[in-house]
Amino acid sequence: MKNVAVFGAGRIGRIHATNLASLPGVNLQFICDPFGDSASQLSQQLGAQVSTIDAVLADPSIDVVAITSPTSTHSDLITRAAAAGKHIFCEKPVDLSVPRAIACGEAVKAAGVACMIGFQRRFDPTFNEARTRMDRGDIGNPEMLIITSRDPGAPPAEYIKASGGIFRDMLIHDLDVFRWILCADGDEAEWLSASGSVLTDPAIAELGDFDSTAVTIRTKKGRLCQINTSRRAAYGYDQRFEVLGSAGMLQCGNQTPSQVIQWDANGISSDKPEPFFLQRYAAAYKLELAHFFECLQTGAPFRTTVADGVKAQILADAASESALSGEPVRF
Repeated sequence: MKNVAVFGAGRIGRIHATNLASLPGVNLQFICDPFGDSASQLSQQLGAQVSTIDAVLADPSIDVVAITSPTSTHSDLITRAAAAGKHIFCEKPVDLSVPRAIACGEAVKAAGVACMIGFQRRFDPTFNEARTRMDRGDIGNPEMLIITSRDPGAPPAEYIKASGGIFRDMLIHDLDVFRWILCADGDEAEWLSASGSVLTDPAIAELGDFDSTAVTIRTKKGRLCQINTSRRAAYGYDQRFEVLGSAGMLQCGNQTPSQVIQWDANGISSDKPEPFFLQRYAAAYKLELAHFFECLQTGAPFRTTVADGVKAQILADAASESALSGEPVRF
């Protein structure tokens, strides 16, 4: 039985805490959040206790901490948890600063603890099935990846201010998918070009950010990736990709509330995509935590590491630099 504490009782914290409470072999013991009402409400709901980060890190009975607090706190909490000998699950990103993210990896290694970063898309059953088919050679050598990633609407201005911008906040998931799909054999990005526009809300421009972007990446082996993103999709949460290989193609479409397609005299209709990431990746969030504890038990490597977080952050920084300068970035 692993005793676990969760740092952060916000939206993503509630998802992870709820999933942790349902996992066999896991005892969700503490929830910590500076907003006491949020921690108290979630603790009562899940049968946990409210505590503080300092108390949890000093408690030898706690084996694992799940860091689901705001991005600005991640690197400090990873470093402190590692020094306290706790195994760590941390939501993306490691840190908005690449040097600080690298330092986190060094701290984790020096402490001899395990740390997994929550890039949940690698655990989505549909996306993971595509990777499985690629690995067994169903489409030959992968050559091109096209990713579509569109939110139903922009987050609040206060969130955007602290997010690091659309490339570091939203596209970091897509950049990780790029590496997961096209760089599985050790290939990496060699060249990146990005552009951005403000098409959905002029207030986003006032914050120095974009709401619509296009990114092209070429790898050292010449593979190509195109990523298109938008903060506005009137029809729901749009998450798709297709990968073209030498012997075929794999397409991963959206999830919908049902798979029913209605045919009648008025036409053909189906459900819109799921409304947002909470619904779209509900299974992925459960599966990534199950993977985390399975790897703790068996000693197998995590599917997503601090090193993956660092490399995705480097790509996000490069995309932001390219979009602002109008020039491509070479690695």
